[in-house]
Amino acid sequence: MTRAADRLHGGHQLTLLEGTREFSPALIAALDAARTLVHFETYIFDFTGSGADLAEALLRAARRGVRTCVAVDGLGTGAAPREWMQRFADAGVQWRVYSPVNALALLLPTRWRRLHRKLCVVDGTVAFCGGINVLDDFHDPSWGRLEAPRLDFAVRVTGPLVAEAQQTAALLWRRLQAVHDLRRREPLQAVQDLMQDGGGHGAAVPHGTAGARAVLLLRDNLRHRKRIERAYLKAIGEARHEVVIANAYFIPGRRLRNALVRAARRGVQVQLLLQGRYEYFMQYHASRPVYGLLMQAGVEIHEYAPSFLHAKVAVIDGHWATVGSSNLDPLSLLLAREANVVIEDKAFAQQLRARLLRAMREEGKRMEPTRHGHRPWVQRCKEHLAMLVMRLALLVTGKRY
Repeated sequence: MTRAADRLHGGHQLTLLEGTREFSPALIAALDAARTLVHFETYIFDFTGSGADLAEALLRAARRGVRTCVAVDGLGTGAAPREWMQRFADAGVQWRVYSPVNALALLLPTRWRRLHRKLCVVDGTVAFCGGINVLDDFHDPSWGRLEAPRLDFAVRVTGPLVAEAQQTAALLWRRLQAVHDLRRREPLQAVQDLMQDGGGHGAAVPHGTAGARAVLLLRDNLRHRKRIERAYLKAIGEARHEVVIANAYFIPGRRLRNALVRAARRGVQVQLLLQGRYEYFMQYHASRPVYGLLMQAGVEIHEYAPSFLHAKVAVIDGHWATVGSSNLDPLSLLLAREANVVIEDKAFAQQLRARLLRAMREEGKRMEPTRHGHRPWVQRCKEHLAMLVMRLALLVTGKRY
């Protein structure tokens, strides 16, 4: 049974955006057209290449008098360049950091929660949501220049869900601003920030019947702890023909593993596009022990080879799709703030499906069950160590997965 908050509504216009080569120009165009308010949230804000272009667009908006609010994650972004922070401050771009990283963050599990969603709302009329950070396609902060662009997606949306995106971004901003005021020893201002509306700029678009059906699904640690996972489980459970998932950090819990296995065993073609290049120890190695179980049930696993896979998308039965920030791993599904758009629209789903199948066919490498079963013992030891680290981390946080 679908909960009321998770029901899809019509009246949406959607544009699929692949990589920063499509995402950045679309977002910059929206920022250059902004008149009143910009709320921007991202995990990584890197000022290299296209990231600098986007930063310049934020500066232009602020200089025109647009209230420009940027929230970044303390771990993902780290210390931003001083010259950019000065330029932001001079222009009036407001910059706040979610859960700054310090010694306390390492000691308290509650501080491990991250702002991982990528969400931008302009004037309350257009929203962007997906997995794409402010990070150039050909650049990686840890690995340097990339030979091929990373594979990632976002969606540009107009329609009813923009109002919820606006309220969501405004609520987080008020909380970050209140923390900022408390650190400056301004408790009265902090209370005022928490109580202000913050979402009154820009007109919300009323519900309609024309256009695609969609809904914004949020994941937090209070009311919406399992909202995104529940949407995946429902869609996979109802699949009749095909499940196509591309996910960067794929460490599915028991319920998700069982859902995929059951789908494959009832004749559904299940195809996964997963990370083929080493990026992070735990995410890379901890995912592989579940591959054998899935392939035994008939699930196809393709590893993306040209560059890093960063997508968090899925298409089911050619009409249901999701684009967002949530990986299918414990960090995303149990700890991080995430945002996914779920879409019921055949044209959009088919466009995304065609791109994922082409990536599997031309840019991926299908994993063979026999080869996976005979992987070296050194590799198996790394996998078990990664799983142990992940389970110990979950144990400390009190989460079950």
